[in-house]
Order: sequence, then C-alpha cells, then structure tokens
Amino acid sequence: MTGSLLMAVEYGGYISIVKLVVFLACYFPWLLLLSWAHKDAKAVETNVPLWIGVLLGAGALAILVWWLIPVFIVGVLAYLLLVGGAALAYVKHRNTRVLDFDKILTIEHIKSLFAHSEKLHAMESFTFITANNNEVPPPEPRTPTFFGYRTAYDVLTDAIWRRTSTINFSPKGETYEVVYNIDGAATQQPPLQRDQMEYLIHFFKEVSGLDTKEKRKPQKGKFRTRQAKNNTDWEVQTAGSTAGEQVRLKRVTKESAMRLPDLGMTQDQMDQLEQFKQAKQGLFLVTGPKKSGVTTTMYALIRNHDAFLNNINTIEKQPSGQLLNVTQTVFSLTDTGTSTYAKKLQSIIRMGPDVVGVGECEDAETAKIASAAAKDGKIVYVVMEADGVLQAVARWLKFVEDRKLVAETLVGISNQRMLRKLCETCKQGYAPNKELLKKFNLPADKAKVLYRPGKEVFDKRGKPSTCPDCQGTGFVGRTGVFEMIVLDDELKKAVRTVKQLPELGVQFRKAKMLYMQEQALRKVIAGTTAINEMLRVLASPKKEGAPASQ
Repeated sequence: MTGSLLMAVEYGGYISIVKLVVFLACYFPWLLLLSWAHKDAKAVETNVPLWIGVLLGAGALAILVWWLIPVFIVGVLAYLLLVGGAALAYVKHRNTRVLDFDKILTIEHIKSLFAHSEKLHAMESFTFITANNNEVPPPEPRTPTFFGYRTAYDVLTDAIWRRTSTINFSPKGETYEVVYNIDGAATQQPPLQRDQMEYLIHFFKEVSGLDTKEKRKPQKGKFRTRQAKNNTDWEVQTAGSTAGEQVRLKRVTKESAMRLPDLGMTQDQMDQLEQFKQAKQGLFLVTGPKKSGVTTTMYALIRNHDAFLNNINTIEKQPSGQLLNVTQTVFSLTDTGTSTYAKKLQSIIRMGPDVVGVGECEDAETAKIASAAAKDGKIVYVVMEADGVLQAVARWLKFVEDRKLVAETLVGISNQRMLRKLCETCKQGYAPNKELLKKFNLPADKAKVLYRPGKEVFDKRGKPSTCPDCQGTGFVGRTGVFEMIVLDDELKKAVRTVKQLPELGVQFRKAKMLYMQEQALRKVIAGTTAINEMLRVLASPKKEGAPASQ
C-alpha cells in the first residue's frame, strides 16, 4: 500500500513548483497593471474601455500562447513580449496626454525614481503658508493641485538657494521664460511649459488669496514658505497680456531695516550725515536711477532719527517695508481721482511732523511743497531720480524755480548705485596691467592686487565644484556706492549765485566731493567688487537689471 502511494507521488511529479512560481510572478503583475491602467486612463481622460480591453486581451492571448508553446522559457518570453508591448503602447499613448513632468518611463522619470523618497521627504519639510496664515497640506499625488504644488516647490527651493530677490515668469510661445534677479542682475533659467505654468499660477493664486478665475486684471497677494526653521515672505503679482498671464514673485527681505552703517557709505560720508540727527530743519535729496536702492537709503536716514522723540511721516506709492513708529501714508491709484501726490504731501505736512520722507518726487508742485516744509522747520528727505549729484541739483532747481529757496533749504545731496560684492570664498586675485591702471588713474602702489569672480572652489581631492556661497555667480550680496555732498554756507552761496552747472561742479570738487567712479574704484581697490562689475553698473545706470557677465 505504502509503495503504491509512493509510486503515485512519483508519477505526479510532472507539476514543477519552480514553473508555477514563475507563472504566478508574471500573472499577478498583469492584474496590477490592469488595475493601475484603469485608474490612470481615467486620470488622463483617455478611452478607458479601449485600453483595458487591449491590455486584457494581450494578457489572455499571452497566457494561451505560453501554454501552447512546449518550450517553457520561450513561452515566458512570448508572454512578456505580448504583455510588455501592450503596456508600452499604453504608456506611449498616455504620455502624449500629460505634462512633461508627469510622463513615465522617460529618462527623467527613471532618474527621479532613485531620488523619489528623498524628494518626498524634502517636500514634507517645506511648508506653504497662505495669506490667511494657514498651512497648506501636501495635496494628493497626481491631482492638478499637486502639479502646481510640486512645480512651486521646485522653483522656490531653487530660488531660495540661489538667493533670488525676484522671479519673473513671462509667456513666450508654448513656454514661459523664467528670469531670476540675483544681486541686481537678471539670470535666465530653463523655461517652463505653458501647461505646467497654468497649474503653477493657479497654485500661487490659491495660496495668495487671489481670484483664480481672473486672468486679465492685475492682482497682488502674498504668502509665506517655511523650510526647516527659515521663513520666507513672498509677494505675488499677476497681470494679463496679449501673450498670456504674467507673474512676478518678489522675495520680501529686511533691506528696509538697514541703518546707515549697512549701506556701504565711507566713514566720512556717515560722519557728515550724523549731524542731521540734531538738525531742526533742512532738505536732503536722495537720488539715483530706478532700482538703485534709494528707498532703502531714505529709510536708513529716517531711522537715524529717534522715532519716539520725533513725529515722523512718509508718503510713498509702494512702500518697501514697515518703519517702526513711523506713519507711512500710501498714495494709491484710488487717490488719483480725488487728489494728487503733492496735495497728499501737503495734507501730511499740515499735521505737523518733525521729519518727512517723500518716496518720490516727479513734479514741480511736490518739490515746492517739500522745500516750503523744510523752510518751515521740518527735516525733509526727498527721493528723486537722477544720474549724478550735479544732475540732481539741476533738476531740483528746475522744479522749485527759486534759487534762493533751494540755497536756503537744501542741506545735502546723495547719488548712488548698487554694486555686487565679490564672493569672499572664491574670488581670485590678479596683478593688473599698466594700461588698466593708467586708464582708471589708479596708483600702482595701492593697486598691486585686484580681484575678480572665481566661481569655482576645489574640494580636498582637488576637484572643481560650484561655490556653495555664491552658487557659481562669483558675487554675494550688494553694497551701495555714493557720490555725496553736504552744503556748507559757501556751497549754499554757490547754489544761489552760480548760473552754469559746470561751475557749480568745480565748487563741489573744491569741497572734496569724489565722483561716483572714484568712490567705486575705492571699493575695487579694497577687493569689495570687480572692475567689470563697476563698469557694468556705471556705464548704463538705467539698465542695472540687465543680464550681467559672470
């Protein structure tokens, strides 16, 4: 009996456990493929019955062929070929219906799989906080919100790492140009697909509390991001155009909190400005081209006065920050129908402030009111666009139309630019040639070594790598360079009597005023900046946002 059973077991040994395991290992993934394809086809909005039928039919046919082929390994290959071919056909089809970053089995997708868990962890440590101060939970994967969320994460983490101050998204054909402003220089980034931008814009509007359906009228909002313990505030501006919706993100920094020693002035210049702490009246012109940091300088000058002992007021169209214990009046577009900038300034002065900051002066009426206030016992700081101190004086005289009043009230003028500072980690020293020294009238004994951007650093093994401090730009941060004159009695007399501007310039030179290039060369000699950076900024002061040579 026992022998018969043993013979039966031996006779039934034709069922191979190994082959059964191989079959199940191929069969169950096919079932998972069907389940995934059903969900994915719905998500990409394609023909669900058609593609499920194709995959189901391919699998059934593959199993039949497998069992009919006598050679097992050939049957396995036939099965994999049929099922894999159908799966690849579906993948190729669905990839044509989705954005680039949602395509699968591409080179980029395969690379991302290796860093997927690490990126998910990084995204979890990066938090978006809405305008209403609510944290945004990570959206469900493969949803429209998630596409915008992921793109926003990629853009903002990169922008923060590169120390970007503004990000501009501009439509161009089927893509969007992306431009970072880093230390005042425009830096082109890889473009984003238009479809991808639609999700990104929608996400930015949602977290900023803007109308997601409004695509033409300008909108402005704000949100915040938190990475580890570092918070970053962002301002969002959107506006429609014939090419599409434009978006601008501005990183809100603490530049407005700077004080005089932080601006980059020389010690002599700071000593001259310190006297205004005790002044009872007078008008100081803060001038420069657009985006040269004049508002930050005005804020620093205002902060030089004790806000607890003085009644300080400002009038601005676009405040760059908040001033503690200072009344900041905003002149907005809604005011243009009922008032003017000058009349708004007049109403502020009637309230009796001790110190007044005028955010910009573009007309004669504003200049006359500011001058009258300075004559009436107030300290007034006026921001005005000009390319130099002499041009500023000429423009101010034209506005006020009263040399005597200007001479009586004007106490000083500054004109400024912003220079990028060389990265202390990777800047490279070099010996300047004689032609360079002669061109800029530099003394050879004081300019034995000048510096230029290095961009690269070397690790312990001597291999070059991107500098971690400047991210390869060669520069970190900016410093101001100032052309400045404080008017004494002799210079006030010159302002009142001298008719020709060059003659007034001679008087300023006699008072030891250094021109802008001379002040900038001091920073070059000190190794703070590079000659090419100086030339970039001073050669075309109205195009400081233009791309800079790296």
